[in-house]
Amino acid sequence: QVQLVESGGASVQPGGSLRLSCAASGSTFGHPIMGWFRQAPGKEREGVAATDSDGSTSYADSVKGRFTISRDNAKNTLYLQMNSLKPEDTAMYYCAADPRRMSTVQTLGASPSYWGQGTQVTVSS
Repeated sequence: QVQLVESGGASVQPGGSLRLSCAASGSTFGHPIMGWFRQAPGKEREGVAATDSDGSTSYADSVKGRFTISRDNAKNTLYLQMNSLKPEDTAMYYCAADPRRMSTVQTLGASPSYWGQGTQVTVSS
């Protein structure tokens, strides 16, 4: 089993920044592909960003240029730096991992095997 714990969610004003972290523990099966997903009330779940063990990344069009995903394999930690936040970014953000071999683009549209409990991000004035 893999356990994922997110942290860093908060309430911020439009234009602000946040950095989310995801700590992985348990059996991580050799650094799986990992990503961030989000879901707002009344909306479908959206793949935000994904990264594989080599550091390749993919982003949803809505966050390109504003969000940056990164990982520290030695620390088993995933990060999401969010800048220029907009009210539309308000959602519960989930860290996810999957042992299957696929591209980061494919991961954004997939349903990963392991999920964290989520951390709330609220952007409002």
